[in-house]
Amino acid sequence: MLDEFWFNVNHGINHVLDINGYDHVLFLMVLTVPYLFKDWKRVLFLVTTFTLGHTLSLVLAAFNVIRINVSWVEFLIPVTIILVAVFNVFTAGKLPQKNKIGVLFFSTLFFGLIHGLGFAREFQLMVGASDNKWAVLFEFAIGIEMAQVIIVFIVLIVSYIMQTVFRFSRRDWMLVVSSIVIGMAIPMVLERIP
Repeated sequence: MLDEFWFNVNHGINHVLDINGYDHVLFLMVLTVPYLFKDWKRVLFLVTTFTLGHTLSLVLAAFNVIRINVSWVEFLIPVTIILVAVFNVFTAGKLPQKNKIGVLFFSTLFFGLIHGLGFAREFQLMVGASDNKWAVLFEFAIGIEMAQVIIVFIVLIVSYIMQTVFRFSRRDWMLVVSSIVIGMAIPMVLERIP
């Protein structure tokens, strides 16, 4: 029982940290780069919102509620990355709104849905033989959240170093990271046009 739990958690961690699936990491980078350590609650809320969207799409897929053309999903994943990065470019230097749950949270939830659909087929195979799809889903989501928190923590550390040691302004650091991510995501969009 415990072995199965850790297998599913580990599968969720590997899903996010897989070097071949670095699009997940790119999305988390552009989602996190506008924030500082003091904003950790807001960042954690954003990441958890993304995980909820991701998990919801896996539920819908695991129980055959929806079926989406995989080529469109694979195309939309880098599009979501570019949209968040472009948002960062246009809002660089402006402080994030602290009190409002705005467009960013709803778009993060929606983008989580899209990213989850990209993994839906593999997840269906994973839960297909299981007696308890809900347990597998929950354990997998724990793994995803753990891996995302690790990535967010690394992004916050690197941002802190770049802004304090190397004296990048917050605005410049957002522009640099977001521009690099846009440059990495554009070829993915072009390769994945349905």
